[in-house]
Amino acid sequence: MTPTPLEKELKIPVENLAAVRSALRDRGASLVTTMAREENLLLDAKDGRLGDCGCVLRLRRYGEQRLLTYKGPVSYDGPVKIRPEWEVGVEGLARLRDIFEELGFTVVARYEKDREVWRLDDVEIVLDHTPMGDFVEVEGPARSLEASARSIGLDPTTAVRGSYPSLWQDFRGQRAEEELPTDMVFSS
Repeated sequence: MTPTPLEKELKIPVENLAAVRSALRDRGASLVTTMAREENLLLDAKDGRLGDCGCVLRLRRYGEQRLLTYKGPVSYDGPVKIRPEWEVGVEGLARLRDIFEELGFTVVARYEKDREVWRLDDVEIVLDHTPMGDFVEVEGPARSLEASARSIGLDPTTAVRGSYPSLWQDFRGQRAEEELPTDMVFSS
């Protein structure tokens, strides 16, 4: 049996993606994917069993990629988020959504971000522009994450623990008077 793949990451809010991009260039990082819109749909059974156990079933469109992802429950090692993750490229995202709906799964959340991907040594560094602000995700071997973050001017102790949908709900709650949409999507 294949070992369970583990996602290990830091998600760090930032004020200035341009400064991070400049630091990546200075460190000799390679640009993997230019900034492009990413659209995500989270699915759950009608009884909410995936969310209740901290799991995620996601359909994603990013540039030319179409992905189906399952993520297991989260654990933490200091600021590093760790969780099982299986991901596979797919065709026919709309048809796959129809199949899941026939199996009793419905879309429970949508979220968008503009994403740019870099590679620095053995770490993937992702620059995300979202409707609630900017974030940098540092993903790879746990032993490399904090040092890689520091090398581009980020403080790993400022990493947030939430997912984008949970961070969005917190953001909305702090700005109730703004009547922000339930889903984290851009207005234009």
